[in-house]
Amino acid sequence: MKGGSGTATPFFLMNHVTPAHSPRRWGADILELLGSMRFAVSLLMFICVASLIGTVLQQNQVPTTYVDQFGPFWFAVLDKFSIWHVYNTWWFLLIMGFLVVSTTICVLRNAPKMVRDASSFREYVRGSSLRAFPHRVEGDASLSPKDSVQRLGAWLQANGYKFKQRVDGDSVMVAAKKGAANRLGYIFAHVAIVVICVGGLLDSELPVRLQVWLGGKQPITENMLISEVPETGRLSASNPSFRANMLLPEGSRSATGIVAVDDGVLTQPLPFIMELKKFVVEYYSTGMPSSFTSLVEVTDPDTGEKFERAIAVNEPLRYKGVTVYQSSFDDGGSRLELEAHPLQGSAVQTLPIAGKVGEATEVTVAGGPSVKVDLSGLRVINVENLDGGADLQPRPAMEHVASVAGSAAAASNENLRNVGPSVQYRLTGQDGQAFEYSNYMLPIELDGLPVFLAGVRRSEAEPYRYLRIPADANGSVNEFMRLRAGLSDPALRNRAAVLFAAKNSTSDEQRSLLEKAAQGALEAFWRGGFNGIVERVPEEERERVLAFAVPMIQLSMMELRDLQRERHGEPAIDYQGPDGQQAERWTQVAMLGLANLPDYPAPVFLTLKNFEQVEASVFQIARSPGKNIVYLGCLFLVIGVFSMFYIRDRRVWVWITPNGSGSRWQAAMTSQRRNLDFTQEFERFRDAFKRMTT
Repeated sequence: MKGGSGTATPFFLMNHVTPAHSPRRWGADILELLGSMRFAVSLLMFICVASLIGTVLQQNQVPTTYVDQFGPFWFAVLDKFSIWHVYNTWWFLLIMGFLVVSTTICVLRNAPKMVRDASSFREYVRGSSLRAFPHRVEGDASLSPKDSVQRLGAWLQANGYKFKQRVDGDSVMVAAKKGAANRLGYIFAHVAIVVICVGGLLDSELPVRLQVWLGGKQPITENMLISEVPETGRLSASNPSFRANMLLPEGSRSATGIVAVDDGVLTQPLPFIMELKKFVVEYYSTGMPSSFTSLVEVTDPDTGEKFERAIAVNEPLRYKGVTVYQSSFDDGGSRLELEAHPLQGSAVQTLPIAGKVGEATEVTVAGGPSVKVDLSGLRVINVENLDGGADLQPRPAMEHVASVAGSAAAASNENLRNVGPSVQYRLTGQDGQAFEYSNYMLPIELDGLPVFLAGVRRSEAEPYRYLRIPADANGSVNEFMRLRAGLSDPALRNRAAVLFAAKNSTSDEQRSLLEKAAQGALEAFWRGGFNGIVERVPEEERERVLAFAVPMIQLSMMELRDLQRERHGEPAIDYQGPDGQQAERWTQVAMLGLANLPDYPAPVFLTLKNFEQVEASVFQIARSPGKNIVYLGCLFLVIGVFSMFYIRDRRVWVWITPNGSGSRWQAAMTSQRRNLDFTQEFERFRDAFKRMTT
């Protein structure tokens, strides 16, 4: 078979030509791509961008934090990439894995060449080719070639060069080098990248996720006891790497950590048993925690050995390859005594409730529907900024642990106050709808009046909305609840309207009109607050109607309050006395609270009467063998950078040939980096060359 040039193509070559799209060709192209510098630099660029995001954006916070920061739309978009825990996302781990593969291929392909080049003297360079070097010198010496080699060798050794000579007849080629470890710097630097990435991957979630993807482990998504967790939900005790959490109440013990995986958890057995003997918290004068320490007893189940240790922030426990960090603290099942006030009907009888945080109970008040009460939390210390006046928006879910990091600023802020304990609970009605509530145990003085704050929200994704309930003379909500019950009683409403009309009219006709108006206003207010009054009024007339109705309702409320006080054996309020202005202010705040009750979706209002706190310590438990690997990689990186920047490679060739009774010298010097230092060293070599050839 003839080709275009007229030559025949051998048959065996025709049978062994690799097609352009063969699997072998594709494999070679992929290998070439993975080992290319451009691919590695691109991966490094992505890792740098991701690391920048992980540094700027605070990681591993509750979703509501990011919803508030970015809004629902962008939260949903960014959540697809899981940038809230960017260092453990699948795409970041995949990029890290590709970087390890790419750099490893690069090292395997180039390291042998660099080692051979560093160990080679290149003594087979031709003498005539030395004239092509930019840094060269030549001259005649009176010494014989043999004596010339000896003199040159002495100078090279004195200046740190290793050399090798090649004899070519009567001529001698002397090849010298120093700083060959410079090439090893490139190898160490690239190996350091591989080692550091491997260490980072080993300490990431990758080992656990591989067990989920390939080992048949299934995260647990429902509530169950640790003893009930199936084998598919348990990690091995020899798991090489993990990061787990453990909530340990005072007096309890555990040997199991909880590893969060996506929307579920896996249990991680530990090589020891830990018991929380005592939890100690120290506070600033403002009530913010300054430090917290866990006194634990550790038991080794293999030997029975026991020892006690104090674990504090930045003072972890290290035992049997596992490190236990003091992460935060929480409630460990505090015992609560609450009182349920009805918010429907005209009854005022309360119902006592006793329970523990983390448990649920049923409550039915005054013949109303039963609701499920989940006691979710107790916060004994609530530090709030009381400089906001009427605009105060307390945050009962404020992370008390975060305050430790900003303790100095907290201690110096004179507007921060400890407003006392608060209880958090969830109410679930018979229709299945649930709301979260947070109520303060003690009244907080706002705008000169003590009030109870009651927060409500649908879920953690929403902020609390607060209802203000004025405290009575005994520091309780009882009088407000009696006023609410009286407003729900038609007979009391009508009687209060009659008393209002009698005190604010000058004729029978005017009294009759005021009485009917007050009765209608009170009934509308009872049904829907201020919205109930203006719901059928044109929008342009609402302001005028409210300007007339609100003072009438307030004065009627004063009468209703006195009627309830009389019914419960208490004296009427003297609005003309020294405390009259404060009493009038109380009625105004109570009226606003009653107007907001339609937006408080609960049939009962719970107040915290007493509690017995049980502290629990939250530990982060980690086995991180990759840490030592990363340290090794950092050592390699230091060696590599030092070698590349501080070890200067130099190569010298001298071709010595006979020239009569003397010899002819031709010399050249080169280096990978021909900078100012190299120029100065060449000048020193040229001066020495002249001395040696004279």
